[in-house]
Amino acid sequence: MIVVIIITTIVVGMAFSVLAMVQKHMKGIQANFNKTLEIEKLEQVLNIDFNRHTKIEYDTINDELFFISEIDTVAYQFTENHVITPMDTLHIPLHHKQFFFNGLKVNYGRIDAIKLETTKTFLSQNVFVYKRNDATLFLD
Repeated sequence: MIVVIIITTIVVGMAFSVLAMVQKHMKGIQANFNKTLEIEKLEQVLNIDFNRHTKIEYDTINDELFFISEIDTVAYQFTENHVITPMDTLHIPLHHKQFFFNGLKVNYGRIDAIKLETTKTFLSQNVFVYKRNDATLFLD
């Protein structure tokens, strides 16, 4: 009888240990999923605004990205750990930002592409968004 209780105790202890390991692993998977979801959300809103607006400018001083069209102007602000969009604040720490215009890197002013690199805590993922320039861009 005592042997059965001891064996049962060992089996139950092992079951709880395995359950704790599985829960820890699931929390890690969920955290990675949430980080990937934030990055995909940022890429999606950038794609929408890049293709909706005719003029895109970057302000180095305030670290802001402006999307300008005849109808409205939308501003994105980059902080150390966040990207603030008009509709949402995305908790994405950025390691590096690069801006391009006509295939050349630019530091400020008019742009037509952006490359964002997240920190290691966000899996060092890259986001690259661009827009096709039409003839009206060069007529201004």
